[in-house]
Amino acid sequence: MIHFSRRSLIAVAMGTALAAATAARAADKPSEIRIDWATYNPVSMLLKDRGLLEKEFAKDGIGIRWVQSLGSNKALEFLNAGSIDFGSSAGAAALVSKINGNPIKSIYAYSRPEWTALVAPKDSKIEKIADLKGKRVAVTRGTDPHIFLVRALQSAGLTEKDIQPVLLQHPDGKTALIRGDVDAWAGLDPMMAQAEVQDGARLFYRNPEANTWGILNVREEFLKEHPDLVKRVLAVYEDARKAALADYPSLKNSFIAVTKLPEPVVDKQLKERTDLTQSRVGAAQRESILAAGLALQEAGVIAPSVDVKAVVDGLISDQLPPASN
Repeated sequence: MIHFSRRSLIAVAMGTALAAATAARAADKPSEIRIDWATYNPVSMLLKDRGLLEKEFAKDGIGIRWVQSLGSNKALEFLNAGSIDFGSSAGAAALVSKINGNPIKSIYAYSRPEWTALVAPKDSKIEKIADLKGKRVAVTRGTDPHIFLVRALQSAGLTEKDIQPVLLQHPDGKTALIRGDVDAWAGLDPMMAQAEVQDGARLFYRNPEANTWGILNVREEFLKEHPDLVKRVLAVYEDARKAALADYPSLKNSFIAVTKLPEPVVDKQLKERTDLTQSRVGAAQRESILAAGLALQEAGVIAPSVDVKAVVDGLISDQLPPASN
């Protein structure tokens, strides 16, 4: 009969437990991270172009799957459906989606943009918000341009009932404006910059403060199950943001490679209307998103029973500092 010492048995037990824990961690590790890219999120385009996330996670055997978002509404739909893990949106759009039950957390600010304004064709007689009464206005619901439009109308004593909303995705809204199918458009860059530069469209109403932050959101379930992976994604995002600030030509080239837009259009969006100098979510984002939410509540878009501040507090997660690698 073979006899084992107590010390040997303990060592075997500890080794077995360690192996089991390692196996469990390996089993829990996702085979891929699904993340969006969008023309309204220039940092995502640099990330994708340089393959930075692929390089970071190659050692773990984790692939990266990129999904294009054509607007905040699409990114938030993808997150809600569980088809992506990270998605780019406007802060106010994330708030409305959270109110509607989307289980997300806002964890990073990729830009402080002036990416939306109200746009009219070059020969239009529309000069101010009040001129929109009874007019056809292209807009993408569930996005910052939609929220911007609602707040603009509110400032002029109007509501969406006073106009004829034409619901289109952002690129189609721009096309409808240029064709004359609508009278105005709640625009979004880079399509808005393209309409200005190439078609002479006019931004007849601008309000930079009413543009909410560009926010990276994560599914709550993914954050709960893989907090270390989320931190690593943010670290790579932060490296890309800093690279974009340090080397504008590379950022522009990545943008042009995907969009095929001419330099004057890209410069108008990235140089004139995009601020990449801040990234950590906190008080500034809370204030901006809360102000948008309260305005939407006053306009009747958000129900009076909703505690907007509480939802904002539940949406923003500032416990994940975007430390560089």
